[in-house]
Amino acid sequence: MTRIQMVAGNWKMRGIKETAHKRLTQLQGKMQGLQKNTEVVVCTPFTLIDYACTLMVDSNIKVGAQDCHYEIRGAHTGDISPSMLKDLGCLHVILGHSERRASYNETSDVVSKKVALAVEKGLTAIVCIGETEKEKDAGKTLDVLKDQITNSLPKNVDTNKIVVAYEPIWAIGTGRVPTIEDIQNIHAQLRKFVADNFSQDVADKMRLLYGGSVNAKNSAEILALKDVDGALVGGASLEVDDFFTIISNAK
Repeated sequence: MTRIQMVAGNWKMRGIKETAHKRLTQLQGKMQGLQKNTEVVVCTPFTLIDYACTLMVDSNIKVGAQDCHYEIRGAHTGDISPSMLKDLGCLHVILGHSERRASYNETSDVVSKKVALAVEKGLTAIVCIGETEKEKDAGKTLDVLKDQITNSLPKNVDTNKIVVAYEPIWAIGTGRVPTIEDIQNIHAQLRKFVADNFSQDVADKMRLLYGGSVNAKNSAEILALKDVDGALVGGASLEVDDFFTIISNAK
């Protein structure tokens, strides 16, 4: 089964129009000569989505968001619905990131509701899962991931519009990365979890990304793994040369 790799950048709460223009136009220029079928996504803060979508309208760089609400409208001050994102030209949305789960007490049930509505409204959901260092040290990594992937993915939606990103929480922004063998083994287990909860066909087609201190130096080895279908990139996505190198290293 051939799956098109995805490299998605998560800018988090960083960037204004000036820096966004510089990063995106430089990245677009570098990618013009790149002969790859990789899907490239940049997930900006809400304040930059409209600007980025307009800037990249004729580009092969897609623009995503970092969160959305699980209702289409209502009295939800400060929140954004999937329809609002789609109206701006947004095509992807990160959901269930560990920072949202930890800082905003988002449960897998809440994430599942968000995923269901995002997919219904035409967005591709990049669903994050991952274990803490304490859970890893206790040998609970696979139990945690199985629980998260089982409860964060709604069973009655188009699974072609769902991408799963494994981001061990202890590796995010720390420079620490699991061994290559561990990354492959965990992604293989994730594919089995998807097969058990949906079907083997869904598991064969669903893209599984790795995230957590992905950089220009380690990306080639990670992206070459059989069950890794791309990367969710944090800090390195803010550096155009590094992000382009990661994109270039995709299969």
